[in-house]
Amino acid sequence: MSRAAVPGLPSRHPIGDQLPALYADDDFAQRFTAGLDTVLAPVFATLDNLPAYFDPRLAPADFLPWLASWVGVVDDARWPVELRREAVARAVELHRRRGTRRGLVDALRLVLGVSAEVSGDGGATWSRTAGADLPPPADEEALVRVWATPGGGAPAVDADRVRALVRTLCPVHTVCRVEVLTGPPGEEGR
Repeated sequence: MSRAAVPGLPSRHPIGDQLPALYADDDFAQRFTAGLDTVLAPVFATLDNLPAYFDPRLAPADFLPWLASWVGVVDDARWPVELRREAVARAVELHRRRGTRRGLVDALRLVLGVSAEVSGDGGATWSRTAGADLPPPADEEALVRVWATPGGGAPAVDADRVRALVRTLCPVHTVCRVEVLTGPPGEEGR
């Protein structure tokens, strides 16, 4: 159902009640303004509830794609509505951590429902002392280990979706290798 055509939605501010007394008993004027009330009622209802439209946990589902575009989230219609709401609600937090280990782990948990561990720094080296020699080069890749969240009811890990998400979230200068594990690291052989 569209908010623009809610059948039987009464207007909280009927125009006929605001007409001069001369038109209070005029049948044509009252019917004419009632037609306008039908058109304006959804507008008034939307404006009365406007704060709820900007809260992704309360906004109508068909409003989520537009709200997601405001915060730079890709809204995937294949995701369940609750996951889409959570992605929009946590967008600022995830953008702030984008390109970091924690940001990658959080995004994998949110979007795919998997647990992850990131090791290595993708070849970034630095020195804390100005003018000092750089330390030896670091590993040239970051290793992202992913496994299904225990007890989360998540299906098997989709390696292709994991690689695609890691590719979009890893910094451009970084090579990220993905390993899909059967369980948390250290528990695979048990």
